[in-house]
Amino acid sequence: MAKPAFDTLRALAIASQALGFILIITLETLMGDAARPWQGWTLAAMVVAAVGIALARLYRRNKARKALARRLGDDDEG
Repeated sequence: MAKPAFDTLRALAIASQALGFILIITLETLMGDAARPWQGWTLAAMVVAAVGIALARLYRRNKARKALARRLGDDDEG
């Protein structure tokens, strides 16, 4: 099975992590030490996004494997 030229989930993962790091740096710049709790919440959101994207990738991969196995099984029977 050929890999697509553009992986939407990979782009989403990179964008979400980049946005999170930019937000953490911006919070530190604007708020100083008062930014610590907000930075923690931002980091937690980044981890949740990463886990969600990883689960979506796993779901897609398993779905593609099942479809391939089904096609191969149909070919053997026919």
